[in-house]
Amino acid sequence: MKTLFIYNPNAGHMQIKYNLYDVLNTLSKEYKDLVVYASEKTKDIVNYVKKNGSKYELIIVSGGDGSLSEAVNGIMSLKKKPKLGYIPAGSTNDYASSLKLSKDMKKCTKQIVEHKDIKKIDIGKFNEDYFVYVAAFGAFTEVAYSTPQDIKNAIGHLAYLLNGINSISKIKSYDLSIKSDNETYDGKYIYGMITNTLSVGGMYHLNNRNVKLDDGLFEVMLIEKPKDLIELQEITAALLNSKIKTKRVKIFKTKGLTIIPKSNMSWTLDGEYGGSPKKVSINNIPKTITLLK
Repeated sequence: MKTLFIYNPNAGHMQIKYNLYDVLNTLSKEYKDLVVYASEKTKDIVNYVKKNGSKYELIIVSGGDGSLSEAVNGIMSLKKKPKLGYIPAGSTNDYASSLKLSKDMKKCTKQIVEHKDIKKIDIGKFNEDYFVYVAAFGAFTEVAYSTPQDIKNAIGHLAYLLNGINSISKIKSYDLSIKSDNETYDGKYIYGMITNTLSVGGMYHLNNRNVKLDDGLFEVMLIEKPKDLIELQEITAALLNSKIKTKRVKIFKTKGLTIIPKSNMSWTLDGEYGGSPKKVSINNIPKTITLLK
């Protein structure tokens, strides 16, 4: 099997540096036709896969969730999509946790080589781009792509920030029109995320909501702007404990969404900057990537 191994040497405090020999040793024994590529900067992986990915039957990527997202964006551009393997080497690795991949890089490499489980996973389409596990807007996301890896998209950090606010006027909100499969929402929102994962930022757990990574559905969370400090406290409590409910936090499932902001609004896709489009169309592409695990 012609195989491409791509790794991000800077992911997870250069975690792969200490495991590279063992990872390559395991892979080279199984895959005789193995090509190795090390990324140097953002977009290296997606550009390399777009240009060269069609030559391979299997692409294995090692890095954080951002590296995985780049590899998937590259694969989605190919007519014939190679199988995918993921060796997590980042700090948070939300999606790797959702897939129940070993956090030990050597064990995870062995998992891929043995591939006792082959899973078809859903991918999100965001206008003309793709995301693996989360598209988000609003509070905290505008700085998410410039903050340390361990707090990217962390809902717990968002709750911490909201808890420290003593005036509703300090909270930035966005006037939005949101249309899902079954509902239309118009109002002011301080945060929203469209996910296909069991956790975000390693802190907000969605596995008690019957989340599946291959059901063709997103899990959506929208947070309305609170009217007073009491509602703000309710929102903070609900973010920290999913059993606590508030009318200001809407959670539902959908195949897709259309979101139109009435002012400029930035997005993050898998923790990286996703632009500020005037209209966003988000769709779930079910079971489109074949993952070895």
